[in-house]
Amino acid sequence: MAPKPRPAKTPRLPSAVEWAHLILSRHLPAHALVVDATAGNGHDSLFLASHTGLHGHLFAFDIQPAALERTRQVLLDQAVDPDRFTLIHSCHTFLDRLLPAEYRGHLDAILFNLGYLPGASKQHTTQPASTLHALQTAAEWLKIGGLLSVVAYPGHATGSEEAAQVAEWMLRLPSETFEVQTLQAANRKNSPPQLWVALKIGATPPIPSPNATA
Repeated sequence: MAPKPRPAKTPRLPSAVEWAHLILSRHLPAHALVVDATAGNGHDSLFLASHTGLHGHLFAFDIQPAALERTRQVLLDQAVDPDRFTLIHSCHTFLDRLLPAEYRGHLDAILFNLGYLPGASKQHTTQPASTLHALQTAAEWLKIGGLLSVVAYPGHATGSEEAAQVAEWMLRLPSETFEVQTLQAANRKNSPPQLWVALKIGATPPIPSPNATA
């Protein structure tokens, strides 16, 4: 009897996170200095760590110890050299305090995957105020040619506010210093994720806060 044919997989385009990885892959050098501002389950950290080579380094932040432990295990399971990564138990709002000062203006990429940790309590989610502060830091710490990637999730109340503020912040970036692009599924319901990518092309001037008054 002939075997049953396997059902064909439904074709699909990359997710917002997959697009972020594809774009970053085209720009990251062989020995990259990179930051995962929201370590989560470690998948973004593993992607970034694959670009650190022998002389680069990954810094991964998360406020939840369980997320950092998952990230550590993912990296070690894939034989990532422990000397090539540093896990930091802190909110990303403290990037400027906890990253080595000598890396200011030299980072190749900073990646944000906002929202809550999959499989954990939805009460522990990223917050608009801390995210905006972290984005300000990221803009200053990237080198010229460095990439800032943000995936936002407007499908829940806090995420909707956060996504709106991220969009406003991104649109305020001066065109002389950043090229900004955005991507979102156009015909899906239920507020699909949004990807924002900003390529630093010039020195960073002060960036107005989205809440600044004229």
